[in-house]
Amino acid sequence: MFTGCGTALVTPFRRDLSLDESTLRRLVRRQIEAGIDFLVPCGTTGESPTLARAEHLRVVEIALEEAHGEVPVLGGAGGYNTHEVIELARELERMGVNGILSVTPYYNKPTQEGLYQHYKAIAAAIKLPIVVYSVQGRTGVNVEPATLARLAEIENIVGVKEASGNLAQVANIVHQVRDGFKVLSGDDAVTIPVMALGGCGIISVVANQIPAEMAQLAQACLRGNFASARAIQARYLPLMNVNFVESNPIPVKAAMGLMGLLDPVFRLPLVPPAAANLAKIEGVLDKLGLLKKVPVAG
Repeated sequence: MFTGCGTALVTPFRRDLSLDESTLRRLVRRQIEAGIDFLVPCGTTGESPTLARAEHLRVVEIALEEAHGEVPVLGGAGGYNTHEVIELARELERMGVNGILSVTPYYNKPTQEGLYQHYKAIAAAIKLPIVVYSVQGRTGVNVEPATLARLAEIENIVGVKEASGNLAQVANIVHQVRDGFKVLSGDDAVTIPVMALGGCGIISVVANQIPAEMAQLAQACLRGNFASARAIQARYLPLMNVNFVESNPIPVKAAMGLMGLLDPVFRLPLVPPAAANLAKIEGVLDKLGLLKKVPVAG
């Protein structure tokens, strides 16, 4: 499990800011039909900090229902209160997810020992596989290679989503963790180098827009066919880049709106992109032929 391309699913909302369940089901089915390897609901891309607990569980439940066991579901369960993370992880375990993705505690900025004890406590509370999510740019905390090596010795801590942007750190992680520990890229644009260093896949934002292509890119890397992977990346790198012209998931949801996949509604504190950035997003989609085709009147 959790090899190849997993999609960090967006969470669609209606205009009244309620959860858009029918659109979510359609998006999940689109992912599976495109050949995605696994699904990741309720991560940062899914605006999880704005979801009530019941909504969080409902999003994961819908992903599980639509997946029908065809692909694994890695449910988001992270935060800065270890006790609350454990409670959520236990609920997800009871629902039948295949594992949890747990972002490092943010704002309270624990030490490396604090990070170790945080994840150790979660691992002791559940039997599910756990993937650590290290993204210093959003949390203020980096999971250092030595800490991951320690965590990897805990049986059900099985991998890391590595989004530091530091390829030297990725190389050190790959060489320090135990055999079989999964190193997943947390940044679409560096999927190829991460996998060339020994990573096993990507948890992807751009796969919300192009799931088949990102699954193909990851599978090409796993086969060692980096020429094919580079060809896919060369075409879609502008899209990967424009997805971060503002804070994720603002651009990707705006793009999906232009593609006709959802109503681009955000919950505060996120807001729609600035007009200039929306024009950039639209321009990239137009060049790739991804804009929704509007029927000509008459």
